[in-house]
Amino acid sequence: MEEVTIISSGVVIDGKVTSNGNVRVDGSVKGDITAQGNLTVGEHGTIQGQLTGETVSIGGKVEGTVNAKEKLVLEAKAVLKGDLITKILVVEAGAIFEGRSSMSSNSTFKPVNKGE
Repeated sequence: MEEVTIISSGVVIDGKVTSNGNVRVDGSVKGDITAQGNLTVGEHGTIQGQLTGETVSIGGKVEGTVNAKEKLVLEAKAVLKGDLITKILVVEAGAIFEGRSSMSSNSTFKPVNKGE
């Protein structure tokens, strides 16, 4: 059974989150999140920071770079303002994406800093 870390609705984290398993965010995180497994942002979840995981599913709001090693899913109510790096990209109708994308398996893509 794989570990799942849940950041519940109403929880606010200001800092870096690292997990060897899966992570689900329904609360608010201001900082980077790294998961060795899957990373899910629920419909009411909000994140300001860089996300890294095997498969990343976004249903809420993310502001920052997303690095999904295998697949990134932007659900219908997702809002992603930032760059993305993944092998497979799934965008459902209604999702909002503002940024750049790179979809090669060995990407040399570097996100642009906001000041540039």
